[in-house]
Amino acid sequence: MLNKEIKKIISELPEAPGVYLFKRGESILYIGKATSLKDRVRSYFNKDIVETRSPLISKMLAEFNKIDFIQTDSVLEALVLEAHLIKKFQPEANIKEKDNRSFNFVVITKEDFPRVLVVRGRELLNSHLLKNHEYEIAYSFGPFPNGSQLKEAMKIVRKLFPFRDKCAPASELKSNQKPKPCFNRQIGLCSGVCSSDITKEQYAEQIKNIILFFEGNKKQLLKSLEKQMKAFAKAKEFEKADKIKKTIFTLNHIQDISLIKEDVKTGDVGSTAFRIESYDIAHMSGQNVVGVMTVVEDHEVKLSDYRKFKIKDNPGVNDTKALSEVLSRRLAHIEWRFPDLIVVDGGVAQKNIIEKILKENHTDIPVVSVVKDERHKPKEILGDKRWLKYEREILLSNAEAHRYGIAFHKQLRGKIK
Repeated sequence: MLNKEIKKIISELPEAPGVYLFKRGESILYIGKATSLKDRVRSYFNKDIVETRSPLISKMLAEFNKIDFIQTDSVLEALVLEAHLIKKFQPEANIKEKDNRSFNFVVITKEDFPRVLVVRGRELLNSHLLKNHEYEIAYSFGPFPNGSQLKEAMKIVRKLFPFRDKCAPASELKSNQKPKPCFNRQIGLCSGVCSSDITKEQYAEQIKNIILFFEGNKKQLLKSLEKQMKAFAKAKEFEKADKIKKTIFTLNHIQDISLIKEDVKTGDVGSTAFRIESYDIAHMSGQNVVGVMTVVEDHEVKLSDYRKFKIKDNPGVNDTKALSEVLSRRLAHIEWRFPDLIVVDGGVAQKNIIEKILKENHTDIPVVSVVKDERHKPKEILGDKRWLKYEREILLSNAEAHRYGIAFHKQLRGKIK
C-alpha cells in the first residue's frame, strides 16, 4: 500500500532510464537501475512485497526515508552506473543479496596492450590478480548482478570501442612471424593490436575511453573523444577522425533495445519479471456464469498460473458484479504473486469496478481495459498510455482470458447437461 509521501516521491520520478538510491538520511541502503525509474520504484510497493522480495530488500523498505535518482540517456548507461555506485558505496542490500563470487566483473589487464575481459568474482584473487593467470589487473568494474544483461552491454561497448581479449599483440610475434588479423579484427571488434593497425599510444587512448565509460563519466568521455577527433583531423588523418565522429554520434544515440528486453525479463536483484493478469467473464444468457484469470509473464503466457472461478452469487447477465466477485476472491490469495498490471475485457464500467475493488483492498495496481468492436475484435485500450508499451502482452492476455473463459463455460455446461 502506498502512503502519501511515497506516492509523492514516485510522482516526481521520470519515466526514463536511470539509477535509483533508497536512503536513510545520507546513508545509502540500496542501489538499483531501471528502464523506467517511475515504474521500477513503484513495483517495490506492491502488496506482495514479502513474497517476491528477499528479506534484505524487505528490511531496506522498512528503513528508508528518502529516494534519490540519477537519470541516464540509456539503459546501458544505467547498467554501468549502477555497478559503479554499488562498488563505491557497498550498500548492504546489494552486496549481501547474493554471494559476490557469483557476480560478473569487467577487468582491464595490466599489459602494454591490455585485454578487456568479463570474469566471475570467484576468479578474482584480489583487486590486482586473476586466478590461474599470469597477468595482473589494472582496473576492475562491477559487480554486475545480471550476467545476460552484461553480455548484451559488452556487445554494444565493443562496437563503440573495439578491444583486445584473446589475440596476441603483433609486437610479441617472433621475427619470422607476420602479423595476422584475428577474427574479431576482421569483423571490427578488435582494434588491430594483432595486425599492427594501432600503436601502443593509440590503443591506450581506446582503453582510456573504456575506463571512462565504465566509470559512468560520459561527459569526460565525450570531451576525450572530441580531443582525439581534432588531433586526427589536425594530422590530416581524416578517416580516423570521421570514425571517432561516428562513435560520438552513436554514444549519444545508443540503441540498447536488447538491454531493455533484458531489463523487463529479469528486473533487479530479488525482483521478478513483469506480470500481467487478465480477467474475463463467460456465460450464456446469465446461466452457468464463470470467471477466469490468465497470466502473461516475461512476454509469454504462464499456463500454470491460470485460474478458474465458478461464480457463487449468480449475477445473471451483470458482468461487473461477477468481476467484483472474481477479483475479490483472487486478492484473498496473498500466496499468489500480485501483478504489475491488470487487464479487463470491456469498457469504462469494467475498468471502474476493478479499480474500486483494488481500492477497497488497499492495493495499488494499474488497470487497463480492452474495448471490443461489434465483431469482438480489440478496438481500443483504455488506461494510462504508458502501458501501451506492453500492447502486445495486453492483447495476448486478453485473448487468452476470452478463450479460457469460453472453454471453461462450455466444460461446465457440458457437465450440467
